[in-house]
Parts: sequence; C-alpha cells; structure tokens
Amino acid sequence: MNKAARAPTLRWPCPQAPSREARDTLFMLALIAWTMAPHLPTLPLWVSVVSLGVLAWRARLAWTERPLPGRWSLIALVLVTGALTYWTERTLLGRQAGVTLLVVLMAAKTLELKARRDALVVFFLGFFLVLTNFLNSQSLLTAVGMTLSVWGWLTALTLAHMPVGTPTIRQAACLAARATLWGTPVMVALFMLFPRLGPLWALPTEGARTGLSDQMQLGDVAKLATDDSIALRIRFDGPPRPANTLYFRGPVLSLYDGERWHATPGRPRPDLAEPAPDATALRYDMILEPQRISWLPLPEFTVARPQTTPVLASLPPGPDSTGQWNLSAPLGQRLRLTGHALPQLSGQSLSDNARARLTMLPPGKHPRSRAWAQQLQAQPALQAASTPALVEAVLAHIRQQSFVYTLSPGRYLGDVVDEFWLERRTGFCEHYAASFVVIMRAMGIPARIVTGYQGADPLLQDGQFVVRQSNAHAWAEVWHDGQGWLRVDPTAAVAPERVQQGQTLRTPPGLVLGAFDAVSPGLRDRLRRFAETLDNRWNVWVLGYGRDQQRQWLQHWGLEQVDTAALLRLIVLLAAAVGLLGAFWALREARREPPWQRLARRVLAELNRVGVPATAAQDPYTWAQGLHAAHGAAAAPATQALLALHAQRYGPSPTADSAPKNAAGRGTHTTVWWRHFRQAMRALPGTRR
Repeated sequence: MNKAARAPTLRWPCPQAPSREARDTLFMLALIAWTMAPHLPTLPLWVSVVSLGVLAWRARLAWTERPLPGRWSLIALVLVTGALTYWTERTLLGRQAGVTLLVVLMAAKTLELKARRDALVVFFLGFFLVLTNFLNSQSLLTAVGMTLSVWGWLTALTLAHMPVGTPTIRQAACLAARATLWGTPVMVALFMLFPRLGPLWALPTEGARTGLSDQMQLGDVAKLATDDSIALRIRFDGPPRPANTLYFRGPVLSLYDGERWHATPGRPRPDLAEPAPDATALRYDMILEPQRISWLPLPEFTVARPQTTPVLASLPPGPDSTGQWNLSAPLGQRLRLTGHALPQLSGQSLSDNARARLTMLPPGKHPRSRAWAQQLQAQPALQAASTPALVEAVLAHIRQQSFVYTLSPGRYLGDVVDEFWLERRTGFCEHYAASFVVIMRAMGIPARIVTGYQGADPLLQDGQFVVRQSNAHAWAEVWHDGQGWLRVDPTAAVAPERVQQGQTLRTPPGLVLGAFDAVSPGLRDRLRRFAETLDNRWNVWVLGYGRDQQRQWLQHWGLEQVDTAALLRLIVLLAAAVGLLGAFWALREARREPPWQRLARRVLAELNRVGVPATAAQDPYTWAQGLHAAHGAAAAPATQALLALHAQRYGPSPTADSAPKNAAGRGTHTTVWWRHFRQAMRALPGTRR
C-alpha cells in the first residue's frame, strides 16, 4: 500500500497561544475571581451566579477576540444588579449592600474594558475590594489570601506600564515583588510606630459563632459538643491548674417550664463589685471568641471587673447574684480580658421568694421521678440528712446503676426526665444535670443548672489552655444553708474522665479525616494545633498590637516616655529619611546608562570591529542586513541573534522566522543574549578569538 492510499491521521488541534491583550485580560479576570471569592459565601446566591457568569462571558470574549457588548447591555446589567440588591438587602446603602454592589459591578466593569482609563478604574476597584474582605474576617488565612491578591494587582499594574514587546507575567510578578519588598520596611516601621487608637480586632470580625445559649432543652449541649471550634484561650499565673478545676461559668438556668430551662439576669450584688480581697485570687489572661449570647463565660468565681481590650463599655462593674456576667448585647468581636478568680464565694443568703422559686417544678411533670426522690428522702438513714448527704445519695445511685454517658442517647418520647432517670439511663451532661436538679427540687432543696465550659485541651498552645465548643458542659448547684451554693457535677459520677481529665466525647471522623489518622495517628490533631497556634500568634502580635504592646516595644529600644506627638515627629523624620533615600536613588538611576543603550553600544563596537558600518540610529534588523552583506553565511548565528533582538524589541521582522524562540533570544535576559552574540561574532573567520 502506497503512502497516498493511507488514511489520514487525525490529530487533536493545538490551541494557539492568546495575544498579549487576551492573556493580560484573562490574568486580570482570574485575579478578580480570586479577590472576590471570600465574599461569595457571605453574599446571596445570585451574586455568585451573576459575577462568575459575567467573568466567564468576558473570558470567552477575550479568548475569541470578539467585540465587547454594547452600552445598553451594560445599562440593563446595572439596573438588574441594583434591583436584586434592593430586593435582598432592602436598601442600597450600608455595608452589606455596598459590598454586594461592589462585587457585581466589579465584574460588570470588565465588559467595558477598552481603554487604559478603564484598566486603571479596575485596578482601583480591585485594591478597594481587597480591603473589604477584612470587614468579614481578619484571620491569618484572609491576610495571606489578600497578600497574594495585592501581589497580583501590582503585577497587573506593572503589565499595564510595560507597553513594549510581550513581557511575561512572571517578569512582571518579579518586578512587582521587588517593588513590594523595597516598601516593606517602611510599612513595618509605620505599623510599629503609628499611634495606636485601639487594636485592629476592635473592628467587626467573623461575627458570633455557635456557642452557649440562654436556654436549654435536653440534647442542645450534645449538639454543641460536636463543634471543635475554639471558644476561648486562657493563661493562669502560677503552676498549671488541674482539668477538674477549669469551670467557666455561663448562663445560669433557674426557670423551668417542663420542657426548657431558661436563664434570667440576677439582681446586682454590690458586695461582689470589688477587687479581689486577698492573695488567694488567681490571675488569668483570656482571649474570648465572639459569642451568640450576652453572658460572658468567665472562670469561677470572677468577682472583680476584668480589664478588657478593646474597652467594653457594656461590661457591668460586677457579677449578678447568680455569678453571671451579663452584657447588654451579644459579644460580636474577639475580646481580651485580664482578671482574677476566687476559689469560692461567701456571704450569700437566700430569700424565701428565691427559695420557693428554686424549688418549683411544673405541675404534673415528672411524677415518677418525684416519687422516687420522696422515697429516697423517706429512708430512715436520710430522713434528717443534710443537703450534702442527700446529694451524695443521689450521686451514689448514678454510680451504682447502669447509667451511660454518650453524645447520641437516641430520641426520648414522653416524659424525658422520668424515662432517662428510671428506664434508659443514657444521656449527655445536660440529661444528668437537669434530672439531678429535678430530684433535688423534689426533695425541697433549692437547685439550678449552670451552663458553660469545663476542661480544655490536654496540651497547651503557647502556654495557654485552649477551650473549645466541644468543652461545653452543664452542671448543677444546690443550696446549703450556712455555706451557700455548692457545685455538683453529676457527670463526674458516670464519666469521671470527662471532668477529672477534661476529656470530651468526639464524633467518629469522616472519610477524609479518617484518612489522616490512618496515615499517622494524631496527625490531624497536630496539624490543627499548628494552624491554631499560628492564628493565635497572628491575633496577639498583629491584630492585638495596641497601646500597651507598642509601649513595651518602645521601652525595649530605650524609649521610655514617648507620647503621641513624639511618635508623629518620629514618623515625619522617618518619612523624610525615606524621601531623601528615594531622591538619591532616583538621581543615581537617572545618571546610569539605560540597559538598551548600553547593549546597543556594545553591539556597535562588535560590528565596527568586524568591518560592518553601523550606527545607533539604525535598528537591529538593519544591523543584521549589514552583517550578512559583509560576511555572508559565516555570520548566520550572529545575524539570527540580531533578528531575535529586533523581534523582541520591535516585533517580528520580515525574515525572522520564530526568532524569539531562538537560543539567542531567550526571554529578555541581556546577559544570556550578549554572551551568545559575542560567541557568534568571535567565530567569524579572520577575527580575534
């Protein structure tokens, strides 16, 4: 079979490289998508659909080099965007509506990207969009992502100011990185010296997360205990504290309607609004994450008003009569507190009205549990027993019976307390605390539920205990005449490791997380601790850099008394010094010979040496013609090098077939090109090598 009869071979067509304009446009579109991506999960779904759809449309137009849409299409898009924004936000003003319009109009602006002026507007909007991401989050991950965005926008701006030739994105990125590194010392100096009006985390942060609630139904705490996010970090002065002493008091639930337990603010206690009276108070430094409730989970028993950063005006002078620290609104930002905790409270009393309220049970609820409590109290050994003896008898019942501590007790039907206490005996901490309080009240003993956090991670991070949402806990308090409120944790009777060692129940890992544990046991926990440690250092050293940290840093460098005026004078002197250095550098650069002129002078010297009459007014293509006329085929390598230089600087020449791909024209690296050209010239016959 001859070659003519063979079937043609099918080949997949190779895509052609886009033009420089299309390439730069595609790079800018990808950069816009990267910058707006953190906003999309917090915005309505239509914003993602419209924005990404417009960017994809603009990318297709750039790749196919088709004309941009007309003015009426853009007007229609703007009107639809405004209508959808008003429909979802009920306003066109405010932060959320403004961010929504900015994201969508940023994408729409690319559809009229025709002139240099339009590109500059997109650059300005891009840098502004970077700043808006910090309205939602100031985490280390956001900072890293937006740093890459800034680098990308500087790269795009550099490309816009390199109109000659086809510089690569890598070259523009390197130039932008060098410019950024030159400005980094000035940025760091301004950050360290600028007068602090308050730490950066006084701005809105991630917002309130899942956390404790001011009411509880059996099963609520179990749902919260599956959340491994950090609730607070705390460092105590002195030796490490045992896990069974780490109780962080949140809402106190004393009102009960038969289904849910509710918290109410107690009456003010002026006697507790005083500094810690003796040396037994334990000093602590705590970083509290945003909460969805207005109660602060502080260490028991914090009686003196902690110092907060930023200053929290709504923090009362002291706790109320239940030991709660109640704010006027939920805590929506990260808060740093420094305070003291007492080992116990004393000097309390219980009025008759409070005693009646704290022994009240809804009529008709939990009849079998009430009967069981009365039978226990009627036993001869307990008829005249004190409150501690009755408490111990109930805890002994929990230890002796087949009670089970679990996150998933299953669904309870009917009377939950009766079924849990007398039949199934399977539940989480709120089951034990609520049932225990019901039993105590049935005996006529005032009792209430306290919710908060108990325990912490076994390993410290930067010397701090890490308390997670999974450490959420519920325990009980009973009243004992003469001693006041006594903490009783029924969970310790069925699962002592939960309280004594602070161990929490964990849900089985999924497929991905299980793969980490299969590769290396504990790898997932180590990676999580590493990431959380980095984030904590970012919060403390950068976001938390306030007046106190600035004062300590200045004192470290010998500046003891520095006020705001002195700092401003120091910044002015620094700016003047930087300006003088910049002027000196600019003068030095102005006197230096431009790289192209220096290269042209060296090329002319080589050409004149081999007898080729060439001048600086001619281009490399003319030089190549003169060299070929004087030396013919022997000068082919040097001639191709000159053609490659012409193609790189002025565009392809008439005879430069793929000259930029030649070895002589690798990129714009002058040293590589000059070395190749000089070797080619030295190889000419009759020249000195």
